[in-house]
Amino acid sequence: MKAFLFPGQGAQFEGMGQDLYESNAQAKALFDQANSILGFDITKVMFEGTAEQLRQTKITQPAIFLHSVITAKVKMDKDMQPDVVAGHSLGEFSALVANGAMAFEDALQLVYQRALAMQASCDQTEGTMAAIMTSDIDLVEQTCASVDAVVVPANYNTPSQLVISGSIAGIEAASAALSEKGARVIPLTVGGAFHSPLMESAKTKLQAAIEATDFKTPFCPIYQNVTAQATTDIDAIRTNLINQLTGSVRWSQTIQNMLSNEVEQFIEVGGKGRILLGMVRKINRKAQMQML
Repeated sequence: MKAFLFPGQGAQFEGMGQDLYESNAQAKALFDQANSILGFDITKVMFEGTAEQLRQTKITQPAIFLHSVITAKVKMDKDMQPDVVAGHSLGEFSALVANGAMAFEDALQLVYQRALAMQASCDQTEGTMAAIMTSDIDLVEQTCASVDAVVVPANYNTPSQLVISGSIAGIEAASAALSEKGARVIPLTVGGAFHSPLMESAKTKLQAAIEATDFKTPFCPIYQNVTAQATTDIDAIRTNLINQLTGSVRWSQTIQNMLSNEVEQFIEVGGKGRILLGMVRKINRKAQMQML
């Protein structure tokens, strides 16, 4: 079985999508449609913007979504269809377009609303994240639970890397405690505490929009971040998508579950490439991997 994987924030790069725009009529039409939907020329920033401009959440999220979805639409054919899909954080929206659960236009509008809501939460409450390099996942979870400030496991990326998220005080306290116990701590340069309770205001804003969006039964299952389980149930997809903003991204568990369910080939779609395949390799070096 083939799994299509869609990257999230951090997969942006300068000039992203320009080759697709200039070489494929379908891609050009979709990029032009995106400019109209968003009400500004996002393609100009994607093609000509600086790395700093591309790091703005309101640009980063729709840009990565567009690159992934348009890549999939241009390159998918009858011989290159996913049996299952998954997306890392933001990438879940791309995955839901790829498996037919959401229309391109609806998903793009949700992604932009998500980006604006998350940016507003970041502006309202200062927070940050840190990558913890250790195979003792229980230690990280227990340390977060023991800290008297907001800090939670946010991204279970691989069996030896877990990203924590929370308030400045919470991250500092957890990082110090984990360092003392032998874990390697890497502070991340991010704009806020994504996938933590500090995103609650963003979740509230996005919930109404998600509930008002039309979802269709997908042609293949999606493994969702908050459960790491496959589903085609529309109500479950909608609920999991809402809970994702404050819930953990259980990526390592997702890949392990895919492997257990006979997924043999992992195909990363869009972004600067091989971010997700690198995680897959750390989970199972023998898995078949390629870029679309």
